Amino acid sequence: MWAQVAIAYVIDLAFGDPKAIPHPVVLMGRLITYLENLALSQYTDRTKKRLAGAAVVALVVGLSAIITWGIIQLASSINGNFGFVVSVWLISTTIATRGLLDSARDVVGSLEKGSLGEAKAKVAGIVGRDTERMKRRDVVRATIESVSENAVDGIIAPLMYAMIGGAPLAMAYKAVNTLDSMIGHKNERYEDFGWAAAKLDDLVNYVPARLSVLLLAIAAFICRHNAAKAIKVAIRDGRNHASVNSGFPEAAVAGAVGVKLGGKDYYAGVLRKSGFIGDGKGALTQKNINEVSWLVFVASAITVLFGRVIIFAIDYFR
Repeated sequence: MWAQVAIAYVIDLAFGDPKAIPHPVVLMGRLITYLENLALSQYTDRTKKRLAGAAVVALVVGLSAIITWGIIQLASSINGNFGFVVSVWLISTTIATRGLLDSARDVVGSLEKGSLGEAKAKVAGIVGRDTERMKRRDVVRATIESVSENAVDGIIAPLMYAMIGGAPLAMAYKAVNTLDSMIGHKNERYEDFGWAAAKLDDLVNYVPARLSVLLLAIAAFICRHNAAKAIKVAIRDGRNHASVNSGFPEAAVAGAVGVKLGGKDYYAGVLRKSGFIGDGKGALTQKNINEVSWLVFVASAITVLFGRVIIFAIDYFR
């Protein structure tokens, strides 16, 4: 299993998500949209919407795992090596290391050119907040926060679940993540219908988010940043976030590179305030984005290597 994950990780780093190949998440999104419209056209009662939302979550997650398992079994019945290749490719689609780092690099490139408008357009593709009112500091902060929190659901968690249950479990995790991003919002339309999706996403990311603190601290040590401060700030400020999970990786990187995150943001024109994370006092710059990107990259590699160590230890003591 580990070999499949390691190869998939390298493939994602090398190629990312090729545009010419249909991505499983696109298919998940279409199914979620269809089921959402079907359910919300029939139910208006709060309880029924919650039940319908839970049913949609169960169906999408279950189908994602079962179909993935079926595809791999079919490929393996044709040829064992073909099944291995298919499994590797499917796992690679659940990992987003290349895409995440490329997105951060694009923002840095725009800032280095002095094009704040272009940087806002780039960051709008990776965050859910409004970007029109952003100043340069806000763009940098939004990028750092996005890269650090997406290190969990885009890299660490799918790698972890793939090493536990292969492509089927990794794809099931990706389905949970996609459901949360599409319907797990706290607004009038989704507060009840998306309740189950949001809660399940919190649950499946609970351990990976906290594990990310250790991984990012080790990465900070390797990259000659402050590993001890990464852990200290994560413990102190990890809960200063609306999400039960996102604050931990954000706090770890904030402590490691010495920046302050959090504050005021606008979502669909509505002001939201969050607690501050970190102790940084200086201005945020694109250099900080590069530092955080390196931390996340190193942490992703450590995740893969740790998986091998754990598997070796289990086999040794079995």
